Amino acid sequence: MFAIKPSGVFAAALTATALTSFGVSNAVHAEDLKGSVKIDGSSTVYPITEAVAEEFGAEYRKVRVTVGISGTGGGFKRFSTGETDISDASRPIKKKELDKAVENGVEFIEIPVAYDGLTIVVNKDNDFIDKLSVDDLKKIFLDGTTVKTWQDINPAWPAVQIKLYAPGTDSGTFDYFKDVIAGKTGSIRADMSVSEDDNVLVRGVSGDKGAIGFFGCAYYFENADKLRAVPIDGGAGPILPAKDTIESGEYAPFSRPLFIYVNAKAVDRPEVNAFVEFYLEEGAELAEEVGYVRLPSEIAELIKQNYLARKTGTQFLDENGEKIHGPLSEVYH
Repeated sequence: MFAIKPSGVFAAALTATALTSFGVSNAVHAEDLKGSVKIDGSSTVYPITEAVAEEFGAEYRKVRVTVGISGTGGGFKRFSTGETDISDASRPIKKKELDKAVENGVEFIEIPVAYDGLTIVVNKDNDFIDKLSVDDLKKIFLDGTTVKTWQDINPAWPAVQIKLYAPGTDSGTFDYFKDVIAGKTGSIRADMSVSEDDNVLVRGVSGDKGAIGFFGCAYYFENADKLRAVPIDGGAGPILPAKDTIESGEYAPFSRPLFIYVNAKAVDRPEVNAFVEFYLEEGAELAEEVGYVRLPSEIAELIKQNYLARKTGTQFLDENGEKIHGPLSEVYH
């Protein structure tokens, strides 16, 4: 149910045939192709999808692509009822979202598109924080904490009040951070300034010396002149988010894959199929251009094959609906 795969000879034949024409048949008719592609979801994935949409629009001028940013959870709410064709997601689909999609007859193709490093940032003028451990983050962000100033974390630091900025609760980035910091049973404190728009968080942290926040690495890289990333010690020493540390998983526990989810029926429409094929061909380079990390070539090729074979379902939930954890190279097949 969770990962439906075409069987045997049919899958091999379909993949072999489709690979020979991938990204070609649609390009021939680019000037004539019409229609629309509706996308919504993660603000983290938005820069990649928006870049793809702009490049696609330059070639397929009669196709209208709209990209919203209601957050991963908000995007899945629309996607699971068939309202959108594609959902941007900064985390895998949850069981309750999958159940809603099944209830509404929405089958989907799960497509990883890049790696991200969820980045912990502080104000540029904050010159006293040299690193934070996961335990430090728990002291700062968990509900019920008594921490109010930076001195409460480290006696050598000044008694500057901590101001927290975070993505909204519909955000996959918030969900991912909560899973790491609070686990299944804990909760994150409510007295934070939240927004689904990461640019609002950038402005908040950059305007308050005592601030701390988190979002996808692309927003940090774009605003490195205004913010400072904090090295995170996940048990192997303090590590900064960078291309090599994110791809290798060394930037633990905050390295993660990003996704698009594609309505399986929608790809029967030539304009949607053309957009997804374009995404798979050009997305890796564009992901790097906007500040994320491209997937290894062997994983990227497998993703193309799975799309061409129309492999539906999720590979990040087991048969009982429990999350499957591990590197993308081990989970995705």
